[in-house]
Amino acid sequence: MKHVALSRLGRRSEPPAISWLMEVALSRPQMISLAAGFTDNETLPVTDARELVDEVLKSRKNGRPSLQYGMPAGDPRLRTLTARDCRLKDGAPAENKAYSADRMIITNGSQQMLYMVTEALCDEGDIVLVEDPTYFVYLSILQSRGVRGRGVRLAEDGIELEHLAAVLERLKKSGEIRRVKFLYLVSYYQNPTSVTTSFAKKAGALKLLKQYERAAGHPIYLLEDAAYRELRFRGADEKSALAVKGHANRVIYAGTYSKPFATGLRVGFGILPEPVYTAAIRIKGNHDFGTSNLPQQLVAHAIGSGRYERHLTELQRRYAHKARVMEAAMKRYFPAEAGWWVPRGGLYIWARLPKTMRSGMKSKLFQTAIGRDILYVPGELCYVDDPARRKPDHEMRLSFGGGTEANIQAGIERLGSVLRKMFKAAKR
Repeated sequence: MKHVALSRLGRRSEPPAISWLMEVALSRPQMISLAAGFTDNETLPVTDARELVDEVLKSRKNGRPSLQYGMPAGDPRLRTLTARDCRLKDGAPAENKAYSADRMIITNGSQQMLYMVTEALCDEGDIVLVEDPTYFVYLSILQSRGVRGRGVRLAEDGIELEHLAAVLERLKKSGEIRRVKFLYLVSYYQNPTSVTTSFAKKAGALKLLKQYERAAGHPIYLLEDAAYRELRFRGADEKSALAVKGHANRVIYAGTYSKPFATGLRVGFGILPEPVYTAAIRIKGNHDFGTSNLPQQLVAHAIGSGRYERHLTELQRRYAHKARVMEAAMKRYFPAEAGWWVPRGGLYIWARLPKTMRSGMKSKLFQTAIGRDILYVPGELCYVDDPARRKPDHEMRLSFGGGTEANIQAGIERLGSVLRKMFKAAKR
């Protein structure tokens, strides 16, 4: 009776797994958490932020306006700077309309953009295609809104196009293709695997989606989540899906300033085609009238003053070092049966165990690790519920983003000790 007044969404929404993981870490000070995707605490730009606040509030032009309501789409200067940066990263000419500031919305972190796009495009029972595995917090958005997910296998250079084609064909034959609204990719240094999707695979995915639009009866979009794009510390950059010729009207691009500058500012952005843009800006107006103006002004001033670029360079060096620390510890303390992909950016290493070794939240491994005060993200959380396959349960996401070098080494040593003992016992 107590739940009768709640909407279907209110009744259906489950507590996000990340909330439980954070609660465990915070309630036990001795716990070493390799689970939370926090950014590096030591490099947060405290001095820069203090100077930026002072400069913005002292300015006759920007002081009072920065403390007032802003435009629903966001600060015009920040939108222009962000659009230009996206275009320059892709090497696109100035006249390319795909990167127009008029197609951009500034949001409260990229998470709000993901939610608004899903809200704008999906009804209950619709289908979103996702990487297998994918960003598990986004899976909570799908679950809360009653949207179904279907997984597409992941390789070291992004989704397997052959499997994407097979999934689309299966949905066409079942008649469910009409419920497919978009493909969601975390395309740079993916959370959780650190995989980067190649430009060729982005182009191939857009071509495949286009082929099934007639059967779907509507456009099928590609939502590119580029939250980690600027955290590259090795290798060359890949162009975004916006650069695929002839397909910009099917690409929704989401990015953020939270990860590369300061997570507490919660400033994200999105580039959207019509009619998704208009729907999203109306939803945004209902959410909050527009993103808080002061953080937008701080980010715009950080970019304009060169502080943003200087901080980003420092951050990239820092993450490169911490990734080396974690990988060296894994080579030293993990059993030979464990494997992983070497990250070229981002915050994570995705560890794989033999399929006979379960790593999920109910597994002996996870419970033993917690008993030793070490926390990781079970890989099972990163897989969508998909009736076409059993959910894998032998992987783990390890974050080097927020921990100190000492905690990373100690945490990997503890986890390695648990793994070695369990592998030894399994061989008896």
